[in-house]
Amino acid sequence: MDNNNNTPNGDNNEISIELSEEIAEGTYSNLAIITHSNTEFVLDFVRIMPGIPKAKVKSRIILTPEHAKRLLGALQDNVNRFEGQNGSISSKDVPFPLNFGGTKGEA
Repeated sequence: MDNNNNTPNGDNNEISIELSEEIAEGTYSNLAIITHSNTEFVLDFVRIMPGIPKAKVKSRIILTPEHAKRLLGALQDNVNRFEGQNGSISSKDVPFPLNFGGTKGEA
């Protein structure tokens, strides 16, 4: 077997992934809400903004339990590598609603 992800029988395991310009820009989220049933995990990514009482779900991802567990492992692996290079990530509890700091702006 060679190093280009070919299996011994010649099947190619590579996958081509396309990333559109719109999706590549990303979506900012500062809150994730996770729910689950016996067949799926639902991850809602929300953006909360100061002074705006209603937050909107910006993205919803639905995963099988198996994929949710793979995502958990991949996130843990990436956090471990990040902290190995950059130091520990602070994980102090943030009260809800989020404290954006500073004083409330007035016009």
